[in-house]
Amino acid sequence: MESLSNFTTLRVGGPAQKIVHAHNEDELIEFVKAADKSGEQVLILGGGSNLLISDSGFAGTVIRVESKGNALDYDACSGGMIEVSAGEDWDKFVALTIEKGFADLESLSGIPGTVGGAPIQNIGAYGHEVSETIARVIVFDRKKSEIVTFTNQMCNFSYRNSIFKEESGRYVILSVTFQLRKGELSLPISYAELAKHLSVNLGDKAPVAAVRKAVLELRGSKGMLIDTKDQQILSAGSFFINPILSKEIAEKLPADAPRWPQTDGKVKTSAAWLMEHAGVTKGDKLAGAQISSKHVLALTNSGNATANDIVELAKMARAKVFEKFGIKLQAEVQMIGVNLE
Repeated sequence: MESLSNFTTLRVGGPAQKIVHAHNEDELIEFVKAADKSGEQVLILGGGSNLLISDSGFAGTVIRVESKGNALDYDACSGGMIEVSAGEDWDKFVALTIEKGFADLESLSGIPGTVGGAPIQNIGAYGHEVSETIARVIVFDRKKSEIVTFTNQMCNFSYRNSIFKEESGRYVILSVTFQLRKGELSLPISYAELAKHLSVNLGDKAPVAAVRKAVLELRGSKGMLIDTKDQQILSAGSFFINPILSKEIAEKLPADAPRWPQTDGKVKTSAAWLMEHAGVTKGDKLAGAQISSKHVLALTNSGNATANDIVELAKMARAKVFEKFGIKLQAEVQMIGVNLE
């Protein structure tokens, strides 16, 4: 049996009972149908960048999504409607859109994973989320055994969440259609760190290529880029999501804690700030697992970590934050066969 550590960016995870590779949408649907018919557990695997699999592996069928292709259909006035197969590499797709003269995805440069994984987590960075650009998502509904099209509104997007995450396992994403602008200027820069790096004011726009370059530089400085030889990139990216708190709880935080008001009256704060101010330090180690020396939100495999090592390190960080602030951090990574409770 093949080890799943070969298919995750953390490079941990035990063996799979069975692994199949879906090279197109038809194969993906047939593999899912066959597994469902035989009553097997199914794990849909994309880039493996947001995944922590137990050391015991997965007792079922792992279906690796490797479908490729995108269609460009646009005019200079209305922008582009681009349908992209789920197995396409996310950052290569972002780079392609910029090369073809499109804007709106520049802030999401450098995020590891596949296009199919983007709407599940509603990936976001530097003040923007992928849900701002998604027109529709085509899925295979395992419950109904049919292909279904979701409009943006039907996806129930919220911070790092969607209907695909809420009903985990039901929908297998086949393709995503994005509606993008033609243009050389980015969306308004709404993230202070990025604005500073670009030497612009908050709310200003900047050349799309310059924003992509700046985002990649910032992500690289935090160990959040995957294709380097740096051992610090053996991670799942940000391990915890930024907590969204009630106004009452947010008011109890120290005055210098980050606060981002939400449209529903709640307040988002920084998981990294909470960790650092609770005593979690860059470079902290537990067996083979380590807090990245570049960013506390990245839990890394220092070379010989087990999934259990990563879990125990996450529990330690989580416990410190809860003891200091009474806030329970929630994992951003998908966990298979392990949990933090």
